[in-house]
Amino acid sequence: MTAMPLDATLEAIGPLDEAAMSGARATLDSLTKPPGSLGRLEDLVVQLAGITGEVAPLLTPRTVVVVAADHGVAARGVSAYPSAVTAQMVANFVAGGAAVNVLARHTGAEMVVVDAGVATPIPMASQGSRGGRLVSAPIRSGTRDIARSPAMDRDEAQAAIALGVEIARDLVAAGNRAVIVGEMGIGNTTAASALTATLLRVDPVKVTGRGTGIGDAALAAKIDVVRQSIAINEPNPDDPIGVLAALGGLEIATLVGLILEAAASRIPVILDGFITAAATLVAAALSPALPPRLIAAHRSAEPGHAAILAHLGLVPLLDLDLRLGEASGGVLALGLLDAACALRDEMATFESAAVSGPTA
Repeated sequence: MTAMPLDATLEAIGPLDEAAMSGARATLDSLTKPPGSLGRLEDLVVQLAGITGEVAPLLTPRTVVVVAADHGVAARGVSAYPSAVTAQMVANFVAGGAAVNVLARHTGAEMVVVDAGVATPIPMASQGSRGGRLVSAPIRSGTRDIARSPAMDRDEAQAAIALGVEIARDLVAAGNRAVIVGEMGIGNTTAASALTATLLRVDPVKVTGRGTGIGDAALAAKIDVVRQSIAINEPNPDDPIGVLAALGGLEIATLVGLILEAAASRIPVILDGFITAAATLVAAALSPALPPRLIAAHRSAEPGHAAILAHLGLVPLLDLDLRLGEASGGVLALGLLDAACALRDEMATFESAAVSGPTA
């Protein structure tokens, strides 16, 4: 796979389209309702116009992309599940049996599963009739243990970013009008916590949570692992790709490229939980104009997720105490986006319904 330069992608990410947003506001104000009475649903209509440059953009077809990779740090017991679960869940995604598969089917979204660095063989023979399409493009067989050494070399991090860029370009070329991003990787909340603590310059205890549901003793040990990882690698928070290489994951790096390229292509990107937010934190450090082009689906139970959303100025649509990952929250939020667009397109106007408008 040929690495792609990131400069062109970053240069293409600019402010939201003011003319399209003005047109969307005018459309909303012509509908049979008091101005602003649909609250954040109206904000979504305006944001979608600004992202796409279209007053009334479509959100179909759309694709859920789940990027999977393993983490060497998982050997330290930071997760309630063994590393083998990463490959097993990839097989489940492809077969169509995971939560995100169910939700994607109910929202009419296609699904792509990307192996960016799964460390063990994926136990499957063929794609399920209702599952996701597998893209096998591993950069390396999982990352190294970040509590001992950098997760990956800088060129490996850049190759993973380039993979994400290529995936996004393929989705755009296929006509997709929205992308929902998710991930799978045992141990990845530890990597995401280390990334977040470094880039936000905060104590790891503030951004490290229970991940798959570990107990108090395991959480304390996990926080220590995050602290040790940062101390050993000494990442420079002013060098986001360096931080990514030192502390991140191959799925996180791939998501960085995917998010950036989709945003550069004026495609709405719907973020899932903590891991996709950590990727966004890296991406936004590379492109400060990025956050307004993103839609935060929900606020998860992970403390680092809330910290990232606040830092980026992203207000989540849902708060359901989710901590599953795999784009499940992102697909749930898709229903709200569909509702906002349906109201925009299907409500009567004051003129068409012969309803008197406001007098003041």
